[in-house]
Amino acid sequence: MSAPDNRAPADVAPGNRNGPEQEILPRRTRVIRIEIAPWTIFSLVLIIAGLWIFMRLLPVVLVLVGALMIAGALGPAVEWLEQRGVRRVAAIAIVFTVLFVATVLLFVLTIPELVNQVRSVISMEPALRERLAVWFAQTPLTASLADTMRNVHYDSLIKSSAASVLTFFSLVVKGVAYGVGAIFLALYMMLDRDRLRGALFAVVPRTHHIRLSRILVNLDTIVGGYIRGQATTCILMAAFMFVLLTACGIPNALVIAVFGGLADVLPYIGIFITMGPAIAAALPYGAVITLVVFLLMLAYEEFESRVLVPVVYGRALRLPSSVVLFSLIAGATLFGIVGALLALPVAATTLMLIDKLRVELPGETEQAGDTEMKIKDARSEREYERRTEGMPAEAASAIAVEMSGSRKKTEDEPAA
Repeated sequence: MSAPDNRAPADVAPGNRNGPEQEILPRRTRVIRIEIAPWTIFSLVLIIAGLWIFMRLLPVVLVLVGALMIAGALGPAVEWLEQRGVRRVAAIAIVFTVLFVATVLLFVLTIPELVNQVRSVISMEPALRERLAVWFAQTPLTASLADTMRNVHYDSLIKSSAASVLTFFSLVVKGVAYGVGAIFLALYMMLDRDRLRGALFAVVPRTHHIRLSRILVNLDTIVGGYIRGQATTCILMAAFMFVLLTACGIPNALVIAVFGGLADVLPYIGIFITMGPAIAAALPYGAVITLVVFLLMLAYEEFESRVLVPVVYGRALRLPSSVVLFSLIAGATLFGIVGALLALPVAATTLMLIDKLRVELPGETEQAGDTEMKIKDARSEREYERRTEGMPAEAASAIAVEMSGSRKKTEDEPAA
């Protein structure tokens, strides 16, 4: 009698149909473990905390950015005076005094006249409203609007918009306060330029001082190009308004044009601040003149935003026109008016940092010019370390900026 066979049956292949029976073995479950390193968690917490602090301190950051832009815009004038023997403190005092006097003169010359224009429109409002009602009543499509124009109740409108007006004025007061703070901060930064620059260079290793100084020099160039672009578009707007209002026979054309040129700095809402006084001044001269002013101003605003701004800022900041237009749209979408104001300098700075820090992009390969630039950087760093051996950071920073400025001039000459 044979002993029972206790061995496990052999596995039968799935494709084998000859066996008496086919045993299906259970599949082995594959476990994937995802482990996050503690340093990664700590980095994510730091990034989230940093973003939260940044959003909470956004007004302070904007004041700092505004101060840097003011200092960068007024810096060339201060340097021009220094080159002619004026001490730095005196040069800064002269530049800020001229800026203050010019601002006061602009307000004194423009604001009273604009207030008079508003008063004139308010006094003429009943006659203008009746004229519009008669014009609406002439066509069947707009006849229903005639009674609406005659029965406007300003008391209810004022009550319904009181909260919005208070909110708007509170924002204006905050904006003015932040603007004044940015001006004083720019003044103190220009007075303490050497110490602030020395403190910045003190926390950066000496081997990176030349690269840092090149970034600072290029930031000055970006700010200067942005200011030149703003000045160009504002002057062209003022000139267009002056010619248009003069051709239409509207008085005080120069004052209204100057105000419109200044208001053109503000993106998106600048169109309303610019067109408002011009249309108000044209209302007493009939519907035809008012319509001509409105249509031509609207056409120029479209031409400026679609054609002039990309071309002017593209040349001043060395940005493609498509990048200029996309940056304006993205900045306005994310941060409103402030975002639109800062979009172009931020875009130019980002591209400059990618270039100067030599960030390796996935689709780029090293070119012959990049190798030559690395050789020049290494030579400049050796020369800088030789010249600044044993110097404090404040004195060394001045030499680094001087070397980078001289090198930038030699690099820009062939392009010019």
